Amino acid sequence: MKRIEGLRANSSQFSLEKQPFRILGGSVHYFRVPRTYWEDRLLKMKACGINTLTTYVPWNLHEPERGVFDFEEDLDLEAYLRIAASLGLWVILRPGPYICAEWDFGGLPSWLLRDQNMKLRTTYSGFTDAVNSFFDELIKKVTPYQYSQGGPIIAVQVENEYGSYAKDDKYMPFIKEPAYESNNSSGFRCFSSKALETINFQRLDINEIKYLDEIQPQKPKMVMEYWSGWFDLWGGLHHVFPAEDMVSVVREILKLDMSINLYMFHGGTNFGFMNAYYLSDYDAPLSEAGDYTTKYHLLRNLFSSYHNQPLPELPATQERRAHQSIVVQQHLSLWDSFHSTERPFKSERPMNMENLPVNNNNGQSYGYTLYETVITSGGTLNSKNNIRDRALVFVDKQYVGILDYKVQELVVPDGKGSRTLGFLVENCGRVNYGMTLDEQRKGLVGDVELNLNVLRGFIIHSLDMKPGFVKRFVSLITLLLLLPSFPAFFQGKLYVNSSPKDTFIKLPGWTKGVVFINGRNLGRYWSIGPQQTLYVPGPWLHKGDNQVLCNIHSFCNMFKAKPFQLFCCSMTQHTKLHHITVFNQSDHMLICTLQYH
Repeated sequence: MKRIEGLRANSSQFSLEKQPFRILGGSVHYFRVPRTYWEDRLLKMKACGINTLTTYVPWNLHEPERGVFDFEEDLDLEAYLRIAASLGLWVILRPGPYICAEWDFGGLPSWLLRDQNMKLRTTYSGFTDAVNSFFDELIKKVTPYQYSQGGPIIAVQVENEYGSYAKDDKYMPFIKEPAYESNNSSGFRCFSSKALETINFQRLDINEIKYLDEIQPQKPKMVMEYWSGWFDLWGGLHHVFPAEDMVSVVREILKLDMSINLYMFHGGTNFGFMNAYYLSDYDAPLSEAGDYTTKYHLLRNLFSSYHNQPLPELPATQERRAHQSIVVQQHLSLWDSFHSTERPFKSERPMNMENLPVNNNNGQSYGYTLYETVITSGGTLNSKNNIRDRALVFVDKQYVGILDYKVQELVVPDGKGSRTLGFLVENCGRVNYGMTLDEQRKGLVGDVELNLNVLRGFIIHSLDMKPGFVKRFVSLITLLLLLPSFPAFFQGKLYVNSSPKDTFIKLPGWTKGVVFINGRNLGRYWSIGPQQTLYVPGPWLHKGDNQVLCNIHSFCNMFKAKPFQLFCCSMTQHTKLHHITVFNQSDHMLICTLQYH
């Protein structure tokens, strides 16, 4: 298809196809939404009056092992772009390589940390070589979808808020190079190499707008990330940004003739181990389950006045269904599950997860690692702050206590003869921003002492809980007849007697662990909240029996009453968050750059 002219920023207003154009954007990340629901979420975006979709590209999902790329199923970026195009949505692509995005390690793959000298987001060759390889693979997939090729991509933002990191002044010139001069024919060369400065904020400050005008006169002004809500952290409060306050700021932005991108329009779900620090929903205009909110309706009413034609009718919301509680009847001790993992290996010294010789020598990215060594006495155990991030400590498989960044010492009871001391270390997630990205190695990252003596001679088990691992050990699960040992896996069945619908799983009385449905990792559960339920997409269920598998770290309240008591997971139609608070994000401006066609 021959196109007239792409996005231009040659005056105080954008133009597209030689016509004035205001970006009314919204962020929906394909990797946070089940593929079956991509079209539903984008139709609802279109019906809200939004004309431009923005999405990040998570390197860590697309290249889980060095040189092994995954763009299939829920990671089929090309299919996502085709849906956007079919609905008449333009696209701003944010390919990274670093994306922040409230996503584990800012989207960077953990195997980068196998290099002990790694310097992320710099021109260090170990990093730039990996970036070039990934961009060569990514760009050849998305190039056909750029505007000049008849596709929906009108702009690209490489990297993310680098000014707050800025360890290498040669880095940003480098990062443009693989994107715009890739080895795969044209790359994004037909996009302008000039970068438009944009801003991010939640509360309007006219001085920020004036500053943008000063550094970039006679250019379009855009809020690339208007924070429509905020993320939640484990153990914290659920953040709520009132709908009326949000829309009043959006109204003022539009009155100033600015473009805007709502971050987020739909927060989706951080499935699997991606909900380490940052939980789902974001208090966005479209809820985690795709429901309309007050924010949505107020925005739709506002945006409708910026369109010449009536907005599309509202698509129907997804049906939801509550189910009978699941009685958990089967159990597998954590210790027995190690028969289904890769073979353990010996190491004289502790070794961090990323350097373990597993996953084709790409190391372990997520999950748990068990470190075992032999001791001959009790005494004071000191982690030397070398546990990342949280360790359950056992002596001969009997629980002793927890070590983490707060608690670095505990007492190991005395005993006779040689005993096995075990550290079950949980990777609680890598930070997604800040100056410590290079330090995000997990597991035992250094020496641990018992009575001031450094422990040596470890046997190490990797427990990354990938789908293949879950399938392998299911056959080992047995009927729960006695008081179970912990940590453990528990299995029950959810019977669905008709077409599956969305639901939520609630685990009252449970403590901490991970929940799987039909082999899919829904995410972590932790009783400290604020999230008290996990979203179960209908397409992940099927008619008949569905496998529900829970990994629980420690003794549950359900077992205190009597030894043979069974316990339940309840299935509800609604999400539950506690400790609701009104959130007022402090005035804050960040500068980011946008490459336009």
